[in-house]
Amino acid sequence: MVERHKGRPIYLDNHATTAVDPRVVQAMLPYFTERFGNPHSSDHFYGWEVAEAMEIAREQVAKLINADADEIFFTSGATEANNLALKGTARFYRGRKNHIISVSTEHMCVLDSLFHLERDGVQVTYLTPGPDGLIDLAELKAAITDQTLLVSIMAVQNEIGVIQPLAEIGALCRSRGVFFHTDAAQAAAKIPLDVKAMQIDLLSLTAHKIYGPMGVGALYIGKRPRVRLEPIITGGGQEKNIRSGTLPTPLVVGFGLACEIGAAEMSNDATRLGILRDRLLDRVRNLGGIHVNGSLDHRVTHNLNISVEGARAEDLIAALPDLAFSTGSACSSANEESSYVLRAIGVLNDLAEASLRFGLGRFTTEAEIETAAERLVEEITNVRTRKRHAAE
Repeated sequence: MVERHKGRPIYLDNHATTAVDPRVVQAMLPYFTERFGNPHSSDHFYGWEVAEAMEIAREQVAKLINADADEIFFTSGATEANNLALKGTARFYRGRKNHIISVSTEHMCVLDSLFHLERDGVQVTYLTPGPDGLIDLAELKAAITDQTLLVSIMAVQNEIGVIQPLAEIGALCRSRGVFFHTDAAQAAAKIPLDVKAMQIDLLSLTAHKIYGPMGVGALYIGKRPRVRLEPIITGGGQEKNIRSGTLPTPLVVGFGLACEIGAAEMSNDATRLGILRDRLLDRVRNLGGIHVNGSLDHRVTHNLNISVEGARAEDLIAALPDLAFSTGSACSSANEESSYVLRAIGVLNDLAEASLRFGLGRFTTEAEIETAAERLVEEITNVRTRKRHAAE
């Protein structure tokens, strides 16, 4: 993989997207040229063979989260899955329950869906996480009323990588007769997910965060207890009338295999990346004035989000074109304000504007981390020195 990217920046933005695993690419190729049928063509062989491949993929996705295959509904990605989970549930149950609870640090596609629902009259409570990025279960319990339909809390925060207590949230919601939805785009194949043990009713997934292709994802819709949804895309009745539209067989096949590989390699990947992440952090921390944003204990091992005293993030990114990393979520990069996630957990504006997010991945090497650490130390020192001289 290093040779494949020779001469290009070292990629440390695996939260934004991941390279497609070569094994996944190989599995997808026949479905572009040889097995090209429409999976919804039920009258001939070309449709049958791809429909069978799609059901195998559905089982692979289901197995990753310990769901049943018939509880997996394919979408174009996690954004669509989140929209369907929130809008679809709220619209089906309108007139019966009218309250949703979420968190102010959710992904923008969740927050924007909730803003739309509020305009339709849905009441939404936004919990504020603590400085570690984690919610207070007591606050969640106190926020639930007899009108609460749904709690939506992401499994792993996409900027600071903190892992919410899913099993505890699920148990609380189930005890109160409230549906629990989680955006697991950043959690799948990174931490164990078990929708039955964690009592999760709705769960959103996407392929391109787990070394699968862009453009495909899924929504898990539990059937015990049964969750009912009003579709937001209608027309052909595919996916049991939950999500109309011809499904992209190559992408679905790739998604399925990415889930299977992710389940098999999750533990080894997490251990290896944790060692590399800590090595990067230790090297940079030696400079002093480095703040880790969010809990380091309750965090996925491939994530590092730091703020650097005396160095604005945009200056460091400009000084490091040989490293590909970010200041926050790729999905909100058009917004030039400091991260709303960091502001929500109490990070002061100067430090929020000095935040850097590093996302390690399956193909990140020890040599790349060593080089990245050296370059970061060098350029943080240079930027701080220039700033100090300018102030004199």
